[in-house]
Amino acid sequence: MKKSLLLLTFLFSIQFSTVSAQTQLDVNGVTVPRKIEFQGKTLQLNGAGGRSKMWLEVYVQALYLSQLSQDPQFIIDSDTEMAIRIEITSSMVSSSKLTKAMNAGFEKSTGSNLTQLRPRIEEFKTFLSDMITEKDVFVLAYNPLDQTVNVYKNEVLKGKIPGFDFKKALFGIWLSDKPVDETLKKHLLGI
Repeated sequence: MKKSLLLLTFLFSIQFSTVSAQTQLDVNGVTVPRKIEFQGKTLQLNGAGGRSKMWLEVYVQALYLSQLSQDPQFIIDSDTEMAIRIEITSSMVSSSKLTKAMNAGFEKSTGSNLTQLRPRIEEFKTFLSDMITEKDVFVLAYNPLDQTVNVYKNEVLKGKIPGFDFKKALFGIWLSDKPVDETLKKHLLGI
C-alpha cells in the first residue's frame, strides 16, 4: 500500500511539473509566460531571449503572436494582435539608456521613414520616462482594430501610439534585417 501511495504521489508530482512547465518558461532566471491575454485574445509565445550589453544582461524579451511564425518579415508586416514583453534584469538600465537604445533601434529599423515617425517616437519615449528598476515589465502590444501600439509598464497602460507604420518600425527594432541584436532576433523567432 505504501508503494502504491508513493507511486501515486510521484506520478502526481510529475504531472504537476509538466503542467507548470507548459504555462511558463525560464529564460536566464526570468519566468516568461507561454501565453498572454490582450484585447480578449490569447497570444502564444513565439520565442524569448536575453539582451546583453557589454557582457551584462540588461533584459529578457519575449515575442507573442496570434499566429506563430519564424518569418521576421511576415511578423513585421502582419496586421494582427502581437506583443513584445520586456523584463528588466539589470539595475544598470535607466529610462535615459532605454530611450537612447530605442532611438538607435528605430534609426536602424526605419531607414528613410524616420522623419515621418519622429513625433510618434518622441511620444513613445515619454511612456518610458518613469524611473526604471530591476524586474519592471514592459508590454508593447499591437491592436489591429485601431492600429495602435499599447504601452504597458507593470500592467498599467502608459499610453497608445497610432499607426501601422509605427508598429512595423517598433517590431523591426528586433526583427528587421538590421536588428539591434542578431542572436536575440533568432531567439524571438524560435530558431
